Amino acid sequence: MKNRNAAESVAENYYDSSDADIFYERVWGGEDIHIGLYESGLSIFEASRKTVELMATTLITLDENSRVLDLGAGYGGAARYLAEKYGCQVTCLNLSETQNERNRLLNKEHNLAHKISVLHGSFENVPCDNGSFDIVWSQDAFLHSGDRPQILQEIDRVLTTGGEIIFTDPMQIDFCDTDALQPVYDRLDLESLSSPGFYQAYFGKLGFKALSSNILTDQLGVHYSAVRQQILDRYEELVVDISPAYLNKMITGLQSWINAKEAEQLVWGVLHYKR
Repeated sequence: MKNRNAAESVAENYYDSSDADIFYERVWGGEDIHIGLYESGLSIFEASRKTVELMATTLITLDENSRVLDLGAGYGGAARYLAEKYGCQVTCLNLSETQNERNRLLNKEHNLAHKISVLHGSFENVPCDNGSFDIVWSQDAFLHSGDRPQILQEIDRVLTTGGEIIFTDPMQIDFCDTDALQPVYDRLDLESLSSPGFYQAYFGKLGFKALSSNILTDQLGVHYSAVRQQILDRYEELVVDISPAYLNKMITGLQSWINAKEAEQLVWGVLHYKR
């Protein structure tokens, strides 16, 4: 696996770029920048929020006393949903200071700054005390890491006894065709993705109990197809503020994900464990 600092640097530079910031604001809606759950007629933003809602209702305990850590929080859409609907305290940890600044601004606009803290940092070295959270939450972020076992060790460290981890992550199947996935690896500057078997084995090694594994892989293909189509349909509008190189690379990259899903090399869903 590639050096974790190199992987972090690639992700940080990408999400800090003006092209990425404008793209995720205008195409994804600038709140929930992850894979959505699609029903007929739903927009990308609406489908993305459906994932947040499903994850929240999957948790055993989520109320005003819950302390939540969102790893790779992006623009903080999930944090605001959780803080507003359930009254919990949320700490957002994210590598991109560009996204963090928007997150803080949106928290103020929603009168939720007192409920949500935004930290700049890595989920491979969480700047928080041992046992300081009841819930760790993450959406489509762990794939950007070059050292995923370290992430799980950090989750184990910061969760209280009995705490829950719920997350989504685009994964490769346990016995995958690496040649079929090479375009995806190249896009992320990584040598592999995690797999369901990896998470099951490593969380088991740490003493976690698997509570549920809600596999929804078809939604990955639907989501990336929807985003790609948005770029194609709105290309002339978007290219005014986003470089053609970025948009063209995104079109190609999204097709790589779609191809890998159609080749049955990818898995996506909501995974839930208890410490």
